[in-house]
Amino acid sequence: MKLIDWAVTLVIVLMAIAFFCARRPPTWPHNDRARHMTGTRLLMQAACALWAALLILSRGLLAVEGVAGVRPTPIESLAGIAVLLACSCYWSVRGSRLLRPRQIFAGC
Repeated sequence: MKLIDWAVTLVIVLMAIAFFCARRPPTWPHNDRARHMTGTRLLMQAACALWAALLILSRGLLAVEGVAGVRPTPIESLAGIAVLLACSCYWSVRGSRLLRPRQIFAGC
């Protein structure tokens, strides 16, 4: 895939997240809106981190010439991919928890 295809894919994913997370009742209190916006931001960060990990995988490990002539070692690339995937998982879990409505009376 060309780099422009990667950028278009990222834009489409971010727009889909923004569209599906934008549906909320207009009567929500301020703290619920802030919580919802933070959850949306965390999901967008998770999508960007996953996108970057896949880009490094395809361009860094699988490409013959590397990115701009720079050829990192496979261990460096795998370490970067692992860090980005861990961040993506963490942000997606935290974001999805923030998007759920709060429980008023939680069982002890």
